[in-house]
Amino acid sequence: LIVSNPREEKTAKLKDEFGIITTTDNKEVAKQSDILVLSVKPQVYPAVIKEIRDEVSSEQIIVTIAAGVSMEAAERQFGKEVKIVRVMPNTPALVGEGMSGLCCNEYVTEEEFDLVHKIFESFGKAEKITENLMDAVVGVSGSGPAYVYMFIEAMADAAVAQGLPRKQAYTFAAQTLLGSAKMVLETGELKDAVCSPAGTTIEAVNVLEKKGMRSAVIEAVTAAAKKNHQLGKKKEK
Repeated sequence: LIVSNPREEKTAKLKDEFGIITTTDNKEVAKQSDILVLSVKPQVYPAVIKEIRDEVSSEQIIVTIAAGVSMEAAERQFGKEVKIVRVMPNTPALVGEGMSGLCCNEYVTEEEFDLVHKIFESFGKAEKITENLMDAVVGVSGSGPAYVYMFIEAMADAAVAQGLPRKQAYTFAAQTLLGSAKMVLETGELKDAVCSPAGTTIEAVNVLEKKGMRSAVIEAVTAAAKKNHQLGKKKEK
């Protein structure tokens, strides 16, 4: 692994922590990489690609990670045919539980795509999609952790109001979401598995329905997806 960052103090920390090769020269990374990951802010893409495009060959795989930057837009900036895999991961990748959506252009072989797919599966789950679904991926998983954090905070606040200490409240709320998510992935069960007739859970679900929780979440995901689409259109102009 070789990593480039304009701030030398950051690369030094990465080198010490992970024992990888580091540099402040993007061209050096482009020259040496079989798989080149562009993990920079979307607004920085034009400057970075302009810097490295002469070093990039048609044999390398370019992995792009940027909201609103289509594969066509990235290829246009390189000014030549390049193999591109576009990925949208999310922040839980930091704890090995990321969710990534991947798509690729016509120059990427099945074997090459599988290689990139396995890399992203090493820190969570990864699904192949078509690029037209990338806005939806951004809305549900790319931005999704923020919605979950808000829900955890709200649950914890309510628990504190009922007398539970703050630290324990966060533990109860967060672990409940973690366990529930795992059950969905492993068993497919949703709320009906918890809602006993005339019980406490269905009473709470009734309140959430009356307050419009479901429609609020749908509107939030839709808004994030729409914003991602708008960002892409703005960058292509």
